[in-house]
Amino acid sequence: MEYNFDQVHNYYERLVFEEVLHRAQAPENLDFTGDMLADVSCLALNRLPARYVRHDVDMMFYLAEPERQAMQQALEDVLNFSFEFVRERMARSAR
Repeated sequence: MEYNFDQVHNYYERLVFEEVLHRAQAPENLDFTGDMLADVSCLALNRLPARYVRHDVDMMFYLAEPERQAMQQALEDVLNFSFEFVRERMARSAR
């Protein structure tokens, strides 16, 4: 029997990475280093539930609109928290 787990991934990973890179371009985040952005990504992913899928399109097809909106809001909230958390920690360590 052959097994192929290459396509299995956490649905949130791509969303978090794309949004972190997008937010890194905002004026208030231009001082974030690559390491800081990686910390933001890890913090955000650890605060979100794992949603493993083989194909992202399958996830979107089976979600009801209220669940999709709740996931988007959770992503927004956790990224706001993560950027602020890392920003505060870096400010404290710079003192």
